[in-house]
Amino acid sequence: MKAVLTRVKKASVEVDGTIVGSIDAPETCGILALVGVERSDADDAWQTMVRKIASLRILPDEKSASDVNAPILVVSQFTLAGKTAKGRRPSWSEAASGSEAEPVINKIVEGLRAEGLHVETGQFGAMMEVSSINSGPFTVLVEC
Repeated sequence: MKAVLTRVKKASVEVDGTIVGSIDAPETCGILALVGVERSDADDAWQTMVRKIASLRILPDEKSASDVNAPILVVSQFTLAGKTAKGRRPSWSEAASGSEAEPVINKIVEGLRAEGLHVETGQFGAMMEVSSINSGPFTVLVEC
């Protein structure tokens, strides 16, 4: 499982002209979490991802989302599982199928909410337009 976590002032996801999820945190910042589920992920990898998203100290003043109750926008992104070592076309063979990945993404969202965090989401499997105003910029790659 991989995630790209970006510290943002605001972020949103639009599907077919409609905003389906958005966060706005101009003072404390929030986190845009692009999450990719892979076929080889351990059954409990989602728990580690929840812990990382909630507790990594990537917000201003070395705070975590849990420290400042920062909002989080979770967007499923199977392309993070793309392999680019050979050729010019990424291989998606490591990406989990939709039926495998969607429940895992849902567990991550529910796990973050169980931590008391405000979580918005994209729409699983849809063509999404993701917008963000990054802070820093500050982006990290998390692998579980």
